Amino acid sequence: MAKVLASIKIFPNDANIDLNALKSRIQAALPSGFVVQRFDEEPVAFGLIALIAHVVLPEDAAGTMDKAEDAIKGVDQVSQIEVLRIGRV
Repeated sequence: MAKVLASIKIFPNDANIDLNALKSRIQAALPSGFVVQRFDEEPVAFGLIALIAHVVLPEDAAGTMDKAEDAIKGVDQVSQIEVLRIGRV
């Protein structure tokens, strides 16, 4: 079964949050079969740090990217997200 790697930039709603706790909540919120390969941190402005989640998800199911986006958007303290790139692994 083919896999897809999506890089998603996640903006927290506050500069003073615990990024490790946010990472854990994001991983827990993803549906079964979706795995965060790694997180990168990118400074944005005024102390705000965006997370870039590199998520491996199955390619065969319809709407998998929508499911990943909805799961991440639903996490407490996530302000907005931006899909940076999608490609096969």
